[in-house]
Amino acid sequence: MKNLCGIDEAGRGPLAGPLVMAGVVLYEPIDGLTDSKQLTEKRREQLYETITKDAAYHIVIFDAAVIDEQGISACLICGLKEIMLTLSADGYLFDGNTTFGIQGLRSQIKADVDIAEVSAASILAKVTRDRIMIEMGKNYPEYGFEKHKGYGTKAHIEAIRKNGYSPIHRKSFRIKSLEQPSLF
Repeated sequence: MKNLCGIDEAGRGPLAGPLVMAGVVLYEPIDGLTDSKQLTEKRREQLYETITKDAAYHIVIFDAAVIDEQGISACLICGLKEIMLTLSADGYLFDGNTTFGIQGLRSQIKADVDIAEVSAASILAKVTRDRIMIEMGKNYPEYGFEKHKGYGTKAHIEAIRKNGYSPIHRKSFRIKSLEQPSLF
C-alpha cells in the first residue's frame, strides 16, 4: 500500500483521565518503532519528537465527562472517523480486533507491534495521554495520577476510597471493590 494511516489509542481502560487516539501517516521510515508499551518513557518521548516532525498525524482526545456521556465505544467510533476525515491515505489500519463497522477501515491484532504507522500512532497516543495524566497529578496530588496514569492500581483505588472521585474520574466505570455489598 502506497501510504497507510495507522491508528491506535491509549486510555481505553483506566478509571480516570482521557481516551487519546492518534492517526499517523509516515513520510519516511523511522527506526525503533514498536508498540509504545514496549519502549521506555525516555525512548517514547524521543520517538514522539521524531514522529511529529517527520509524519502527518492527528490526535483526538475525549475527556472523562464525554466518555461517561457517550460511552467508550461511541468515542472510539467518533475518533476513528475524525482521523479518517483529517488524514488522507490509501488505507486506514486500527490496532485491535474490530472496525466498529466503519467503511474503509481495517483492523489487525498486534498491529502496534508489526506495522510502523500503527506503532507511531501508539507512541503519539501514549505520550500525549501520559503528559496529560502527569499534569493531572499536579492538579489532584492526592490521587497519584503521575504514577499510575489513572489505571486501577491498588494505590489508586485506595485514593478513591479515601478522597472520593475527582472531576477527571470516569463515573460510568464501575469498581467492584468500591461498591457497597447488597443487603439482599
